[in-house]
Amino acid sequence: MTWPARNLPSMSALRAFDAVARHGSLWQAAQELHRTPSAISHQLRFLERELGLELTERDGKGIELTPFGRRYAQEVRTALGLIAQAAEIADDVQLHGRLTISCTPGFATFWLCNHFNEFRSLYPLVRIKLVTPRRLDDVSDPESDVFIAFGAGSWPNHWSELLAQVEFTPICSPVLLNSSNIHTPEDLTRLPLLHLNDFQDWSLWFGTYGLPMPGPENSIVFSDVYLAQAAAIAGQGVAMGDDIVCGRALTDGDLVRPFDSTIKSPESYFLVCERHKLDQPIVSAFCNWLKASLAESRQLLRSRQHE
Repeated sequence: MTWPARNLPSMSALRAFDAVARHGSLWQAAQELHRTPSAISHQLRFLERELGLELTERDGKGIELTPFGRRYAQEVRTALGLIAQAAEIADDVQLHGRLTISCTPGFATFWLCNHFNEFRSLYPLVRIKLVTPRRLDDVSDPESDVFIAFGAGSWPNHWSELLAQVEFTPICSPVLLNSSNIHTPEDLTRLPLLHLNDFQDWSLWFGTYGLPMPGPENSIVFSDVYLAQAAAIAGQGVAMGDDIVCGRALTDGDLVRPFDSTIKSPESYFLVCERHKLDQPIVSAFCNWLKASLAESRQLLRSRQHE
């Protein structure tokens, strides 16, 4: 049977709702799923939008299910139980072995490491090794089974598939935004700008508004994306970021976007591997999971930003 996509809500949202229904608490559900209460709350709102009906309602300091929510919780619990039974039946043929992933440091730090538990819950017998290359587009490591590379998409003698296009936008701490009266793009010319390696992204962004690139006197250049983001969160200036590397900080409110405008990066994230490894079951399973999970998390982030 072919199931319409609208009948198949996000598994992450269903698990979050089930945990909230059992515990009656966002905090306890977050503890069980190793997420933040804010993330659980957003998953619930996402599921309610998908269904077009309210599942929960506030009751003082707690949270209660609506009449529909109680009925839906019973069905969800039954469905999750059946899925768990199916997983047990498949134990004897479950994927096992070692998977070595080469991933750019920013993607690894800010996205992949926060989602490994999802992959491991599906494939608990797979042993994962994560390495980071010196160059973002490097796919030369012979020990790696699959690469998450950032580049223009040209890797001779390798299979590659676009994973995610990247759009950059200014980001800063909410304190800096409120204290600096940032209202127009020109306001950024008088603030400290945080750069990653070079000035290209900022130069392109200012160019879209016909503004000259500010001089380097009031800028800080970082060689690591983690350092640039940490400085932005600390209110040291305005950085250029995207929804993958900065997604969690934007969701948690540590960073905000002063403007909606973005610039498209000339490079993108790609899945890359040697052609003879493409048909390996572990590689195929990881690539399929990664594409689906990343698309879901980006969709969820966009829905939160439009709330």
